[in-house]
Amino acid sequence: MTPTTPQASLSDIIRSRRSVRDFLPDEIPPELLAAVLADANWSPSWSNTQPYRIAIASGELAARLGSELCECYDLATTAQKGGWWGKFKLLATRRGLPDGDFPTNFEYPADLQPRRRATGHGLYELLGIKRQDAAAAARQIRRNFKFFGAPPVVFLFAHQGLREFSILAAGIFLQTFMLSAHAHGLGTCAQGALATWAGPVREAFAVPASYRLICGIAVGFASPNPVNTFNPGRGAATDLLIPERGTGPA
Repeated sequence: MTPTTPQASLSDIIRSRRSVRDFLPDEIPPELLAAVLADANWSPSWSNTQPYRIAIASGELAARLGSELCECYDLATTAQKGGWWGKFKLLATRRGLPDGDFPTNFEYPADLQPRRRATGHGLYELLGIKRQDAAAAARQIRRNFKFFGAPPVVFLFAHQGLREFSILAAGIFLQTFMLSAHAHGLGTCAQGALATWAGPVREAFAVPASYRLICGIAVGFASPNPVNTFNPGRGAATDLLIPERGTGPA
């Protein structure tokens, strides 16, 4: 039997990782989460500045934040259904109005839409959600704000002083965290939706003023729910290559 090489192990970890959207309620042993964070702490960053911070909510705090974020989601969706009056009420009361550091609801560029739509359609098909079933889709979206049942959730912040390069460094940290978690038998889901409402998170944690919320990361033990088998696939690596001038399609 050929021994597994470090390269093969790394390739397997990278290719077998999936976004987990249903977790067991089992708590993560503190030493296991500490080992994952210790790995992620070695992520490269701009001039080794490590321009990111994390906040971890578990137990009662995670439950409370989940309830508060779900309330924000419910208020916002109710306002959308209420037409112009609902939107006016949302603006007037500001209850449920997105207050994130970055907008999370925007129009995707046309060239990126096909992959986004294919992923969304594939996931909903696996979940048995029909394209016209808006109520079922809304319930699935709402599960984001309960962290898909994960016992802890990690909130990732980036320093505004390094602008885009903080985001770059935080993204590398995020990838390292998720790969280490997978290698340690844990599932993760990076959730941009959790940056929609920053208020509840800032009220729960003493976030430094110069740090901006980018996303949340649900982490825990994956349940046997079929949703966790979803694999949207990837295009060919060669599709990522930018051709030299004069060699591409006319």
